Amino acid sequence: MLIITDLSMRFGAKILFTDVSLQFNAGNRYGLVGANGCGKSTLIKILTGELSPEKGRVILPQQLSLGSLSQDHYIYKNQFTLDVVLQGKKRLWEAIENKRRLLEREQEACQEEECKALVKWERVIEQEEGYAAEGEAAKLLEGLGVCEEWHRRPLDFLSGGYKLRVLLAQVLFGKPNILILDEPTNHLDLYSIKWLEEHLRRFPGTVVVTSHDRDFLNRICTHIADVDYGTIKIYPGNYDLFHQQKIVDRELKEHCLQKHDKRRSDLQGFIDRFGAKATKARQAQSKVRLVEKLEADIEALDLTPSSRLYPKLSFHPLRPSGVAVLTVKGISKAYGPKRVLEKVSFAVERGERVAIVGPNGIGKSTLLEILTQHHAPDEGSFTWGFAVRLAYFPQDPARVVNGSFTLLEWLGQFDREISQERLRELLGRVLFSGDVVHQSIHTLSGGETARLLLAKIMLQKPNVLLFDEPTNHLDIEAIDELVRALEKFEGTLLLVSHNRYFVSHLANRVIRISSQGVKDFKGTYAEYLEKEENDDLAVKNPLSQRHFHETLIVQPLVSHQDYLHQKRLKSLTAQLRKKVAQAEETCHRLEKAMQVLDICMAAEGFYQLTPREEQQRVIDEKCQLEERLFKAMEEWEKISLDLQRMETSGGWP
Repeated sequence: MLIITDLSMRFGAKILFTDVSLQFNAGNRYGLVGANGCGKSTLIKILTGELSPEKGRVILPQQLSLGSLSQDHYIYKNQFTLDVVLQGKKRLWEAIENKRRLLEREQEACQEEECKALVKWERVIEQEEGYAAEGEAAKLLEGLGVCEEWHRRPLDFLSGGYKLRVLLAQVLFGKPNILILDEPTNHLDLYSIKWLEEHLRRFPGTVVVTSHDRDFLNRICTHIADVDYGTIKIYPGNYDLFHQQKIVDRELKEHCLQKHDKRRSDLQGFIDRFGAKATKARQAQSKVRLVEKLEADIEALDLTPSSRLYPKLSFHPLRPSGVAVLTVKGISKAYGPKRVLEKVSFAVERGERVAIVGPNGIGKSTLLEILTQHHAPDEGSFTWGFAVRLAYFPQDPARVVNGSFTLLEWLGQFDREISQERLRELLGRVLFSGDVVHQSIHTLSGGETARLLLAKIMLQKPNVLLFDEPTNHLDIEAIDELVRALEKFEGTLLLVSHNRYFVSHLANRVIRISSQGVKDFKGTYAEYLEKEENDDLAVKNPLSQRHFHETLIVQPLVSHQDYLHQKRLKSLTAQLRKKVAQAEETCHRLEKAMQVLDICMAAEGFYQLTPREEQQRVIDEKCQLEERLFKAMEEWEKISLDLQRMETSGGWP
């Protein structure tokens, strides 16, 4: 349990949140969401003790431990990868190091004090399950895609993305009661993200995580902590449920405001007309008190503008390309002894939206760099088709957004004939307006740099787009808008991304690059995943025809016990599906009942004309419904997870 009381924080003149009190409970997984710059990272630093709040405090019970993902891998650069993970348990690592130092001393026999110390450290290692620690740490690393051959190499040997995976493994190895993760999926491939999701769902403590990956939040979160309107509010459910509920809450507030405002206007009209008449003075005074009450209710509604802002993106090709857009023939690339691409060949036609997927380090980004002539292949060639007009979004936008320019000057250099008004309009569409356009590009954050690059792409009017991990730097609102714009894009798209929401909504073709070669799938990402799962199962049991016949002769393929087991599993799965449907129906029914009460409470004259006892009854009934909905959603999530585990593992995990 982690408790926040009366928390307030500002950044310069900007107020991030004021007088926030909330509680993160054990067993729950909270997704911390909000627009870029709203205060998510600041809150994370406050929770981990890196930053002191302007007001309020964070209470962590003494018996609980807190683990957070560090971004500082430089302090471990000369240490073995496995040792970095083991340091996640500080007490164990201290005992291991002290024991090692004692045993390395060049003495014929240990002194009595040293023997006692050695016994002490041995006891600590045993208490911390130290003799199984290396195996556990290795399992974590392999789950995150760090192969065994790297475990005994210095951390500095790994690339930046893999270093952060090691630090993530370090946090998980420490088994804290409270886990705080800031953008943990940014440097993970799709397979490692899936592994992390399963690990977090099994985590027994409290999880607080920030992520721009909507699918990741939907799969792991039991609650969403929304940083907006100058406060932080917790919603039960995953991201999609939160998003729907937030829209409903805002609409209800706006409806109440309109009703209250109209009622106040009517009452004020009566007061203005009859306030001076002696015969109406008593009624007018009564209306004054009602107006004061309405004004207090209007103020309590708190319709502070949202910090969430959506850019307005659109990509319109200047002209179409030819039908044959790209031909790749036998491209290979190596960096020293490491080969990242091996004989890669494929062709792309106009209108295709191709997702290039595969494990990290396999060469996906290198392939895009070769296609945009930032690197040369060791072997092979590629040819762009007729009338191709290309735009490239690299993994690090700051690499191309550079120089001593203001935003207006940087964008203007790509079209000397464009008017200042048109440049300002493009910058405004990516949320740069007013005097901000004269700001130096060196002061931009990662998300702002990415949006500026999107403005350049809109200016270029390309018919072929290459995107390399664009979602790493964009908030969820910008990702939603980018997906919408790319869905309407009439040209050709090649993209590399670990964000499943992004890939699933855009790709109509998947090219998977692996150490076994290139696999080309014509279809959506969801269809690709379904086919790949079947293929993987087939590979696990590669029975030849001869072996198949021999098996038939020696013993039945499915024993009676196996048959009964499968039948029982099928029955249990059907029961769980029925329970999920029933739980969903219960949640829907309770939400409808709450909406009826909300409309009743928002009706004109409810607080003025309804007897106090009836008002209290409605309020109490709504509170009871909210409590029942919360429990129903918890039950729905538990059953859904059981069903998911049953379907994916073939039985209870």
